[in-house]
Amino acid sequence: MRHAEAFWEVRHEPGRQVVSLGVAVTLTAVSIDVALVGRLTLFFDLCFVVTCLGLAALVRRRDFYLVAVLPPLLMTTVFGFVALVARPAVADPRDSLLQAVVSGVATHGVALFVGYAICLGWLAWRLHREGEAGVVEEIERELGQSAG
Repeated sequence: MRHAEAFWEVRHEPGRQVVSLGVAVTLTAVSIDVALVGRLTLFFDLCFVVTCLGLAALVRRRDFYLVAVLPPLLMTTVFGFVALVARPAVADPRDSLLQAVVSGVATHGVALFVGYAICLGWLAWRLHREGEAGVVEEIERELGQSAG
């Protein structure tokens, strides 16, 4: 008999969907923070760390690599976008685009480090825990979905 999966065991989402979710959640956190405070604060940092953990929990095993490289790319891309549309939220308004992105990443570097470490740690834990049986179950689930 198979037990019910806990929320952290939901591990079957395709990589592209997980990346889209990460971008959406991160931009939502940015929007809320900028709307309420006018700049990125600890709220954004905490949301980013939780997002990194959630993405590592959701992605299917064969897309681990995509999520393993996502946190720094996600933060840099989002800060690039924010620097284009609301530069004062991440840097001095007179800074160049590149300088604003570097400022944003440097200012929120602890969140990036913690989020990245948690993401990689969770993926490693899943690899260890699932072993080869997890791969077989995932392939069976994928084949069953495509046939049905």
